[in-house]
Amino acid sequence: MINVFVLQNGRLNQVNIANRHDLEKVAPVWVDLTDPNDDERDWVKSIYGVTLPGEDEVKDIEASARYYEAENGDLHLRTDFLLDDDDGPSQVVTVAFILARDMLFSVHNDDLPVFRLVRMRARSRPGSIGDYKDVLLDLYATDAEYSADALEGIYKNLEDVSRSVLQKELTDQEAAAALNAMAQEEDLNGRIRRNMMDTRRAVSFLMRGRLLNAEQFEEARQILRDIESLDGHTAFLFDKINFLMDATVGFININQNKIIKIFSVASVAFLPPTLIASIYGMNFRLLPELQWDLGYPFALALMVCSAIAPFWYFKRRGWLK
Repeated sequence: MINVFVLQNGRLNQVNIANRHDLEKVAPVWVDLTDPNDDERDWVKSIYGVTLPGEDEVKDIEASARYYEAENGDLHLRTDFLLDDDDGPSQVVTVAFILARDMLFSVHNDDLPVFRLVRMRARSRPGSIGDYKDVLLDLYATDAEYSADALEGIYKNLEDVSRSVLQKELTDQEAAAALNAMAQEEDLNGRIRRNMMDTRRAVSFLMRGRLLNAEQFEEARQILRDIESLDGHTAFLFDKINFLMDATVGFININQNKIIKIFSVASVAFLPPTLIASIYGMNFRLLPELQWDLGYPFALALMVCSAIAPFWYFKRRGWLK
């Protein structure tokens, strides 16, 4: 799918592209391609002279391949964007940007919410976009906002987990569910941190390359300040997740210790009856109780009393609670 946007009075207006002729008629500021087919790649190459990277090239994470200038002067960037889908696990999608001919070209395999937000806001905020570099910076700024919203969602979910973990009684099933929820939030938090680190590198690259005017440079600095504040928040959430995990594992250990305690008490309580039964089970002819009519009831009563006595003592000491 190919989305083409033209700049009119500071607004991004999308132009419907059905064929190559439609693409030739417009002068876009942003050409966004989502999982482009071979025809769309050929259109971009023949009309604008820009060769789009393949899927393997987009996913190349080598440092030397993420930000570079081609021989023809085109600037290539590879940046990660967060995709937090409620229907599935979160993921980080790599987007390839090409800055060429005063236009921004973006290639990615998934439709990203950050891109949808930028398109929606640019239509409703006239004057917010001046050129293709403003579009790129707006994408980075919106990505930081999207990550901040995701962090707020993590905090809310952890509050729900905290209420379930720190209750009076926690079953093993509830503990397992809490650990699973915390693992998912920890994974998302880690992806956000990685995403922000990559965005910081991309913005810093643009600033070092002296590609931005004074206003854009200040906007880039603001993006870096926002990312720095998010780093502190992700660190706080990591600490909170670790605390809840330790607390949950501690409650699981307490539950297991209760079970072990029951078996330990039972083992100790049945030792005296076992000892008595062993004594009267010895094959010696000179056992006085063997000739006693009440010897058998006496032995049974003695074993019962010897079993009750430890339970009474443990209960009195409070060891059965």
